[in-house]
Amino acid sequence: MELRTHLLQRLGQRTHDVVIVGGGINGAAAAAALAARGARVALLDRGDFGGGVSQQSSNLIWGGIKYLESYEFTLVRKLCLSRNRLLASYPSRVREIRFLVTVDRGFRYPPLWLWLGACLYWLLGNGATRPPRLLSRRQLGREAAVLETTRSRGGLEYSDAWLPDNDARFVFDFIRAALERGCSAVNYVESLGASRQGGRWLVRARDMIDGHEFSIQSTLLLNAAGPFVDAHNRLTGQRTQYRHLFSKGVHLLVDRLAPPQRILAFFADDGRLFFAIPMGLRTCIGTTDTPVEDPYTVVTAEDRRFILDNINKRLQLAKPLTEADIIAERCGVRPLAVKGRWQGTQDWLTLSRRHVLEVNPQDGHISIFGGKLTDCLNIGAEIGVCASRLGIGLPAAGGRWYGEPDPTLEADYLRQAGSLLSASTAVPSVGEPLSERWWRRYGEGAFELLQAVRQDSRALEVVIAGTDYRRCELEYAGRREMVVKLEDFLRRRTALAQQFRHEELKNHPGVVEACRILFGPQAQEKWAEYFRT
Repeated sequence: MELRTHLLQRLGQRTHDVVIVGGGINGAAAAAALAARGARVALLDRGDFGGGVSQQSSNLIWGGIKYLESYEFTLVRKLCLSRNRLLASYPSRVREIRFLVTVDRGFRYPPLWLWLGACLYWLLGNGATRPPRLLSRRQLGREAAVLETTRSRGGLEYSDAWLPDNDARFVFDFIRAALERGCSAVNYVESLGASRQGGRWLVRARDMIDGHEFSIQSTLLLNAAGPFVDAHNRLTGQRTQYRHLFSKGVHLLVDRLAPPQRILAFFADDGRLFFAIPMGLRTCIGTTDTPVEDPYTVVTAEDRRFILDNINKRLQLAKPLTEADIIAERCGVRPLAVKGRWQGTQDWLTLSRRHVLEVNPQDGHISIFGGKLTDCLNIGAEIGVCASRLGIGLPAAGGRWYGEPDPTLEADYLRQAGSLLSASTAVPSVGEPLSERWWRRYGEGAFELLQAVRQDSRALEVVIAGTDYRRCELEYAGRREMVVKLEDFLRRRTALAQQFRHEELKNHPGVVEACRILFGPQAQEKWAEYFRT
């Protein structure tokens, strides 16, 4: 909390080049890009970083193969190249993964056509991943015995990418990069609106923790509020050509159903893509694609039935999945950018996921409509160009604002970690070497964890039994990761709230100890705040 308090004070004490409203993937990438080019950046979010749409994704970094059906070749090409850059720039945090697609009899395309489409997709991505394979029904069964293939005509296998950690954690990587370059990024600060005064923006803000209101000055205002972009534009008097429509997506977390390094893909009864995605110890199944009017959404009984019915038809399970098997749920909206008034004459499922930057040069205001995780590097780069054109004195090209640290630094870390952690008598790591997980999650911060181990052997103690999170990681999160509420840690800095049932965490003594490490004297209050919700 000391870090947050310091940054909160700085928000109102200086004039910023840019104030960014919204700490999801769009705002976080923009902050990292601008701060790396020397801009004085402030970022605020009325919740936690990555706490909205950006924590409800499927954890996929993909080029949007389904957009080929609507002939959006330019968009697919752009997303594939962005995926390739992410794979190259984040080798431990973004990884290639194979999709195994089953095609049922009666589907609108035969497997051969889909394989040809996957080949085009591979070529649009410059062949940067492993090539697609056309598979017979028998081959599908050999690849994954859990598949129900009696109705299948065959299928295919192709590559895309995914996040081994959770999506909100990936968003925080950009927040951390921005902080390291001087950005004043603070969670739980709400924008109450903004007005132009003396050629600058004056943003009225409120600390959601203690209710304190204050003002922030900036030259530019960037509205990256995700599904709430339209609402914030109304607060600032901005009229735009674009606006958002919303599509609700739901995923359910159940015990692991499939191999941990492969995604099973199907076409649901209504023809939409449907996935079984590995997420840690669990499998994430879904998704739905339902038009909704409001960005505040919930999982309905109909959503659960749709997902469970479809997965039960397509897998050979010892017993069908029921609602009792659901460990956790993910539910959010996809903000879809549309121009003008939506007439409803276009097929809903063909609406594009492309992002749009709408710029008001007279007021120094930028709105980001749409967007997705895969597109984050494009958004960051485009925001940098827009800011320069709007009068922010930035270098023509700044330093690299994304990617993992230099490989030589990683080699040095792994050398130190190898000798230090292998000599430890602590509980062994679960699933992967602890040194590799630390590097993936903390980057250069992993050196600080090694130092903690050298100073205190208790640093390697597993605080929450059944997980692989060590005492030094909790202490690090308390110091460095602006954890304000227990939910920030359980749902976003980690994915523990998606790996364990709510009641399991509530009754887990390790969670109480984690609260003590994270919050000190406020531990009981923070624990009660989370579990009474």
